[in-house]
Amino acid sequence: MLRSIRLIQRVANFSRLANPHEVNPKVPDWFKSSDYIEPRFIGSEPQQVKEMLKSVEANSLDELVDKIIPKEIRSEAAFQSPDNFPDAITESAMVQHLQSLANKNKIYKNYIGQGFYGTHTPYVILRNVLEDPGWYTSYTPYQAEISQGRLEALLNYQTVITELTGMDVSNASLLDEATAAGEAMFLANSWFEKKKFFVDNHVFPQSIEHIKTKAYYLGIDIVVGDAKTYDFKDADQYCGVLVQSPDNMGEVHDWSDLFKHTLKDAKLLKIIGTDLLSLTINKTPKDQGANVAYGNSQRFGVPMGFGGPHAAFFAVEDEFKRKMPGRIIGISKDANGRSAYRMSLQTREQHIRREKATSNICTAQALLANMAGLYATYHGPQGLQKIANRVNCLARSFAKLAKSLGIVVKEGRIFDTVVLHNTENLQEYLHYNAQINVRKTGQDTIFSFDETHTLQDVEDLFNHLQHFTKKKADFMSVIQKVIPYKSERAPYMQQKVFNSLHSETEMLRYINYLRQKDISLAKSMISLGSCTMKLNPTSFMLPVSFQGFSQLHPFSPLSCTQGYQELTDNVEKWLCDITQMEAVSLMPNSGAQGEYTGLLCIRKYHIMNGQKDRNICLIPISAHGTNPASAVLAGLNVVAVNVIDGYVDLNDLNKKIKENEKSLACMMITYPSTYGVYEDQTKKIIQLIHDHGGLVYMDGANMNAQVGYTSPGYLGADVCHLNLHKTFSIPHGGGGPGLGPIAVNKKLAPYLPGREHSLGSVASSLYSSASIIPIPYSYFGQLGRQGAKKCTAMAMLNANYLMKNLKNDYKVLFTGQNGMCAHEFIIDIRPIKQESGITEEDIAKRLMDYGFHAPTMSFPVPGTLMIEPTESESKSELDRFIEAMKNIKLEIEKVKNGQYDKNDNPLKNAPHTQDQVINSGWNHKYSREEAAFPLPFVMQRGKVWPTVSRINNAFGDRNLICQCPSVSDYQQ
Repeated sequence: MLRSIRLIQRVANFSRLANPHEVNPKVPDWFKSSDYIEPRFIGSEPQQVKEMLKSVEANSLDELVDKIIPKEIRSEAAFQSPDNFPDAITESAMVQHLQSLANKNKIYKNYIGQGFYGTHTPYVILRNVLEDPGWYTSYTPYQAEISQGRLEALLNYQTVITELTGMDVSNASLLDEATAAGEAMFLANSWFEKKKFFVDNHVFPQSIEHIKTKAYYLGIDIVVGDAKTYDFKDADQYCGVLVQSPDNMGEVHDWSDLFKHTLKDAKLLKIIGTDLLSLTINKTPKDQGANVAYGNSQRFGVPMGFGGPHAAFFAVEDEFKRKMPGRIIGISKDANGRSAYRMSLQTREQHIRREKATSNICTAQALLANMAGLYATYHGPQGLQKIANRVNCLARSFAKLAKSLGIVVKEGRIFDTVVLHNTENLQEYLHYNAQINVRKTGQDTIFSFDETHTLQDVEDLFNHLQHFTKKKADFMSVIQKVIPYKSERAPYMQQKVFNSLHSETEMLRYINYLRQKDISLAKSMISLGSCTMKLNPTSFMLPVSFQGFSQLHPFSPLSCTQGYQELTDNVEKWLCDITQMEAVSLMPNSGAQGEYTGLLCIRKYHIMNGQKDRNICLIPISAHGTNPASAVLAGLNVVAVNVIDGYVDLNDLNKKIKENEKSLACMMITYPSTYGVYEDQTKKIIQLIHDHGGLVYMDGANMNAQVGYTSPGYLGADVCHLNLHKTFSIPHGGGGPGLGPIAVNKKLAPYLPGREHSLGSVASSLYSSASIIPIPYSYFGQLGRQGAKKCTAMAMLNANYLMKNLKNDYKVLFTGQNGMCAHEFIIDIRPIKQESGITEEDIAKRLMDYGFHAPTMSFPVPGTLMIEPTESESKSELDRFIEAMKNIKLEIEKVKNGQYDKNDNPLKNAPHTQDQVINSGWNHKYSREEAAFPLPFVMQRGKVWPTVSRINNAFGDRNLICQCPSVSDYQQ
């Protein structure tokens, strides 16, 4: 109750930021500020809106919404009171407000460590990657031909990981270190099919906690012990052994004896959690006998951000690559035989394999992986080693200085962390007297050093220790005896890219060279259905870089985090209002992780109510691939439910409920459905599940068509997740970061992470990707109740305007009441393929020649395109897309009637590169102009040139190459 009062008070405080004259209806409009985001966020001008409404036969947005959304599912209660949801404030007021919140966070000198470290983000990377919409507004590179820049950067990242870990194959990042550790356990269990797993007790606590959570719901027995002394006589009962180096207490281990001798013949997975910076001077996991290496790449130039977002790394020996979670970037050939980058081995992934996928990972942390890879590229192997030696010398100097004062220091080889034994009150002394944060374990105080620390910092600590111990020693005589360790590493990162871009000029040009290869929202509309590629306003993004948000350690004392507490409390409250739910957790750091967390809530509810045998999850066949993948990870058995004409088949649903009544745990539904329609039977379906003892999980992927008009809570769902990187303007970053909080009703609230009957831990820190929470905060605060609601209506208008203008050329597969769609719709390419041989892939690739990213291909129905324009696109951009699609249809007609050759035509040969078009050997039966400039606007707006022609995916999977070419390859 006290917490509720505190939340309401903070929301009320926020509402006072609005200028009273701005919201007073008696004040004439000409006195009101021009600094509001709503007219800039919504792409079309008022006159354009009128024209579009006329086209879809509606007189107003309200009338349009009435025609689209069934009355029985309408609820606008969450938006009735300004006490619950604020009125809009201006851009400048919001930026100032967020700066004041950031200033409430106290950035003390930090030595906490435990997987999160200070780092210097090179300004050339901060300004030109993290803060550049050309990088952060792109989507996951499924359309590889217009994604070559970030694919190259991700391949560089993978190469850094394999070079430093010694492993054969790396993925292109996971969500964070704890979830990477959990994925390693799941890989071990999947590979060896045994239900026992060993974890060393000096692994980071947050990783152990997540492993325990994941294992609990999968029925895996976790044994935590000291790997150096444990008797592994029963090793064959284990599917894996996970250790860490450097470990939680700072010790650098060589696990060779354990892995190469003690466990040499054991059939289990050998896993090392490690630190990339330490690997620049220490022995690789591969050389120690590990099969898997994982960790956090955060200290390679990515701010701590109160916990994230950060890209975890995950690398394996070659034999395990097809079971590895996450995306793998590889090199293939294009249609002209040239090398081209692409995502490899996608048949492992959830969008294809569904419940049989290796993981539920969808959004990872691509933007942060790119930053880490570019950081490594900028410094090069020698620069990284210099940073590592400096950090190590600082730590060892401090250890010697502490010893000189009579303090007992933990023995063993260290990299960056020093443990001072029997220093019970030192943490409090440093915090209150010197504004220094350190870690405490029992009677011990732990100091972790990083790139941002200096020798002066070490001297300052030494002076505080002298005061604390009331002893003296000579600083200079101690530190002069410290010299760098002799590196245990053979040369690494010898590829040209890591040894030629060390000046800012060269790095700036390289970053720009990569960015220019890709299509992002900075270039054109990305109409990916079910992805909601809307505007990421600059004023929303700006606070992410504020020092008060970006430089805070996630395990800082509460007294240092007041700004974040206010920020997260308000966002949780507003999400409760939007969803009409009871409580929210911001811990899940992706949509798929939100699904997983919501399902764990349901599982924990049934277990706590004595019904642990309820393990059946009903999922419509139209669901996102992450749904069944997440259900399996939550320990549920998936039962598919049929769909008829875009609606759940009630007869089949009743049949499946009857067959599984005693074991029914839940049903997962998406609303509006993945077919782009508002099902009027949804409340009936939810009640049906409740009547038979089950709970309902609502996938929030399509929340952009709910906000302000209905809600998961009103419809009766028990839990939903929200893709803040879709509906609430966090950018997609080329495949992450994301944020997927869950909202739950009263019966599930006790099971949220950190609550009384917590389901466990699903991330490395309580708020996971905390530093991007200011983005949805800005969304709510700058758009306010009316603006957020108008965004929903405009998303529906834009989708219906496109559908209306394309339905005579392409078959629209499903519609709702009055022949309308929600915020997206599907066009069926199968009849076109049957008549002309032109496929949905041909159309997708041809759109690149017009400067557009393709809509979603073959989801949720094979052979289709799903189109979602969002509210941020203008009528002018929509008209260009319509013109492009109509012209493509004319091209298809030319194939059908023989004007174009069946195999040699602009669609089959798309996309067309610049060197193809200017090549003197042009021998196609259509002109160069038809190929590259099919419509006048293509030239007028500035041609986007794909840098490779169509990529051979099969070749890339048969000949998997996942690293940069070696020096010898260049020599050849």
